Amino acid sequence: MAHQWIHPFLEAIRAERDAADNTIQAYYRDLVDFQEFLADKNRDFTDASRSDVESYIVELDTRGMAETTRARHLSSIKQLYRFAFEEDWITDNPAMQIKGPKKKKHLPDTMSEADVNAMLEAATITGRNDFDKLRNTCLMQMLYATGMRVTELVSLPVNAVRGDPEMLLIKGKGGKERLVPLSTPAKLALAVYLRERDLRQDAKKGAPESRFLFPSGGKLGHLTRIRFYTLIKEIALKANIDPAKVTPHTLRHAFATHLLANGADLRVIQMLLGHADVATTEIYTHVLDEKLRELVFEHHPLAD
Repeated sequence: MAHQWIHPFLEAIRAERDAADNTIQAYYRDLVDFQEFLADKNRDFTDASRSDVESYIVELDTRGMAETTRARHLSSIKQLYRFAFEEDWITDNPAMQIKGPKKKKHLPDTMSEADVNAMLEAATITGRNDFDKLRNTCLMQMLYATGMRVTELVSLPVNAVRGDPEMLLIKGKGGKERLVPLSTPAKLALAVYLRERDLRQDAKKGAPESRFLFPSGGKLGHLTRIRFYTLIKEIALKANIDPAKVTPHTLRHAFATHLLANGADLRVIQMLLGHADVATTEIYTHVLDEKLRELVFEHHPLAD
């Protein structure tokens, strides 16, 4: 039965948590890797011991995996065994008492307001043609104005932006919905891009309209996360910013950090970002603390 555990477990995760495909694929890779590790020892999920699980985590360390990656693998294994125990497939959970490596607090990478402004300006001249430039400007303005996750942005339905809305209804992780306001520059960029998008659609003479704001001819029907990731790098180069330091998530962090720095309430930022727990949002207070320390060390006359 052991080889049949993974798929029922993943189906349960998908159904109970409305987990994204990327999450399901990560669970699958982790569990298949552990299954192969056990097979090398002539064991499987049903007869693995606590020692086997601990040995596997040690092996991940010898492979050079980061603490966060090892912790994720252990979490996948523990959740699988919890599921198997609840399904009465086993009577003892070998992973229950194992504690993973403590996660180090990592401050998110962010950007200064000047760098963000440079990126927004660079987006207006990045693209193969005028339409691409309008789309890229709209993408960047909306990302910084709303703090959306990249998947939420690229898959945004076009109906969500019809009628010159002041607020956008975003469907986030786990199907949870939230409202985010649009800044004036974002609204202007959106209006110009949407007008051109509709003109291009009309020119297709009866072809079915894409339901996405940022359509694509690919399988998903909309601009992909990977394409947007590379697009951010192209815009960073135009802005004379090191592309290695910029990702779509960096702009999300900048949105939150800049709001907090300008006096926004932490609970409001939590709501706008779609964080389930305010503790997740509190990391941005540490970012500001670090920036303040840097400011003192760089400019105080007695800092040397």
